[in-house]
Amino acid sequence: MTSNANKTEITLKGSVEIVSEFFFTAINSILYQRGIYQPETFRRSSKYGLTVLTTTDEGLLKYLAQVMGQVKAWLLTGDVQRLVVVVSGVDSGDTLERWQFNVSLDDAMADSENSMTAGNRSAQPAASQKKTLKEIHGEIQAIIRQVTASVTFLPLLNEPCSFDLLVYTDKDAVVPTKWEDSDPCYIMNSQEVKLRSFTTSVHKVESMVTYREADEWEL
Repeated sequence: MTSNANKTEITLKGSVEIVSEFFFTAINSILYQRGIYQPETFRRSSKYGLTVLTTTDEGLLKYLAQVMGQVKAWLLTGDVQRLVVVVSGVDSGDTLERWQFNVSLDDAMADSENSMTAGNRSAQPAASQKKTLKEIHGEIQAIIRQVTASVTFLPLLNEPCSFDLLVYTDKDAVVPTKWEDSDPCYIMNSQEVKLRSFTTSVHKVESMVTYREADEWEL
């Protein structure tokens, strides 16, 4: 028998589950590390060989479930370009941080997708590109560690903050009526730190955080 950690057949659906789970974990980590929600509203659990924090706030869990459900649907149709976590000051209304996760089809999978006939979305990654779940989780672990370490280089958030989730999709994506266009919330005079990336052999996710420099803030 082989363990799930050594599994190499990552399907499109399986990759969507991995990417979605990463998004959920990363969002929770950002909300905890940046103090958007009170620390006592998070519980500890083990994932990716790490101790991760997950919210217990029912309203937040419901919101994340709704967003991630739609993100999964768009990932399955190849329509997601990026997901952005925007951190804004409640009092100032200014965008203070943008955590951006760019999504693309892995090169081998993209070539396979281009060669498929319309309606056939069962392509598998090339044998040379197959990865174990252990390898994928190791790459994800490195990103979560960087989120945790972000408190060492990001400026302190000197006011109560809120967050929003932006999902960039292809122009032909089917968008539910409850979703609406949003301002991109760019930050002027910002600094950018590129974080690590991971691939599933189907999807590639690249991460970065952009933040407003402390000396630009009103004290």
